[in-house]
Amino acid sequence: MFIRQIHYLLALAKTRHFGRAAELSHVSQPALSNAIQHLEEELGITIIKRGQRFEGFTEEGEKVLQWARILAQNWEGMRQAAVQYRRQLTGVLRLGAIPTMLAVTPLLTKPCQDEYPGIAVKLTSLCAEELIRQLDGFELDLGLTYLEDPRLKGFRILPLYRERHVLLARKPDSRLLEGHLSWNDVEGLPLCLLTPNMQNRHLIDAAFRQAGVAPKIMLETDSIFALYAHVCNAGLYSIVPHSMLSQFEMRQEVAALPLAPELSRKVGLVMRRQELPIPIQDAAWKIAQGLNLQHCFDSLIIGKL
Repeated sequence: MFIRQIHYLLALAKTRHFGRAAELSHVSQPALSNAIQHLEEELGITIIKRGQRFEGFTEEGEKVLQWARILAQNWEGMRQAAVQYRRQLTGVLRLGAIPTMLAVTPLLTKPCQDEYPGIAVKLTSLCAEELIRQLDGFELDLGLTYLEDPRLKGFRILPLYRERHVLLARKPDSRLLEGHLSWNDVEGLPLCLLTPNMQNRHLIDAAFRQAGVAPKIMLETDSIFALYAHVCNAGLYSIVPHSMLSQFEMRQEVAALPLAPELSRKVGLVMRRQELPIPIQDAAWKIAQGLNLQHCFDSLIIGKL
């Protein structure tokens, strides 16, 4: 009963509504309300602010909610461990990734599910700030993001590869293929880039500023695949992380050209630091340690630096 009460409480925190929390928990609203009320009686405090509708958590309730997330995480870990001992690891791997790294995630999720067919994956696209918040709040098991972020101090970190940016061009002019391509050489080319609110675009803008280049931007989008489509079909150029190339059906006439000086950042997995990771986290982490993503992505660049 106690574990059910904890999950009811977390459902209410997620939905902020008694009826939707009951629906999410597959129980009636009176059953959910009574269970939470019994929890309050057991703890001797008021957890919920009550009125005509849900009005939030009390100050004591917010603290109980933090413990509830830890208890739910530990319970899931114990359940997975019991299953793992039977060599049948099951459960949901909650994986978050910043948008430009979503296309990389199959290189992790596929080997995980090949080795443990009972694992399901819940993959969420998140900005770096929200990814860190959900990791810290036990809402994610693993995150895939840039590792230079100072907010990751105190998290467990596994470097996977160094992301390099390349100029994506369809039938590039011969001058672009001669020697090292600099950021100044890109000036004047009609570009399609990610929108300014995206972290990856911030890096590209900074590289242009450092080179003293005013880019000719013809199109902006929040879709990395839309960039590739416009390179292939609209005569535009783009600058993308080289990790994306493995997900495109690269046509023979489309080239990925390295830029100098190199624009690169470390990418990897992050996990909340804890003495006893749940088995599904531990299994995915160990599989990620055996991946050789750097060679996989670097091999797709023409005339590598």
